[in-house]
Amino acid sequence: MELPWLDEENPCFPSSDNALEDPDGLLAVGGNLQAQTLIDAYRNGIFPWYEEPQPILWWSPSQRAVLTPGEACVSKSLRKTLRQGNFTLTTNQAFAEVINACAAPRAKARGTWITATMKAAYRRLHQLGVAHSVECWHDGTLIGGLYGVQTGAIFCGESMFSRESNASKIAFVCLSSTLADKGFALIDCQLENPHLTSLGASIISREQLLLQLARWRDVGINWPESEDFHKSFCSFRGS
Repeated sequence: MELPWLDEENPCFPSSDNALEDPDGLLAVGGNLQAQTLIDAYRNGIFPWYEEPQPILWWSPSQRAVLTPGEACVSKSLRKTLRQGNFTLTTNQAFAEVINACAAPRAKARGTWITATMKAAYRRLHQLGVAHSVECWHDGTLIGGLYGVQTGAIFCGESMFSRESNASKIAFVCLSSTLADKGFALIDCQLENPHLTSLGASIISREQLLLQLARWRDVGINWPESEDFHKSFCSFRGS
């Protein structure tokens, strides 16, 4: 099947039912990364993922890694780190620094899909209150974090990073706990990997994800404050 090319000025996404089986989930090419285009994509279970010099590639995989808020796995070693570490958790205090850190070269990686164009697009979503970051600090230094896009009561995670052992895991488990407290329904982790599986992510079908989006994407729910995330961290310290 030939992939549809989206109009650069007025992209209209095809049904996710039309996504390729190989490579799994590739749905469309082209379009743009304007804020409304990205919002429309996430509302329909679609996300951009490509590397330069490729055109924009849009994906809706047949299987999705997800986590119900509050159900993150906390290993014994991670719980020990949470109890003993002098960390501070915040949200939306260093979005640009978080996305830059997520885009930095990693061991054994050829490059990054978080290009300068992608970073600019998500910074714009952040300015609009749609994209959010969670930061983990140690003695005033940013050591880990994550960012993603809010779609109603669903958080669509994009990437995470660590500069110290377990820092991204701390951000993730505090995200899970905080979103549960605030009534969020789902964390969409997109693609399965060992790191996410170790944190409790499980697999659902594309059809199941789309049903969840239809139910929750229009729910008005405020993003938590920094004090909410730090409260979640302190609850782990006392557990």
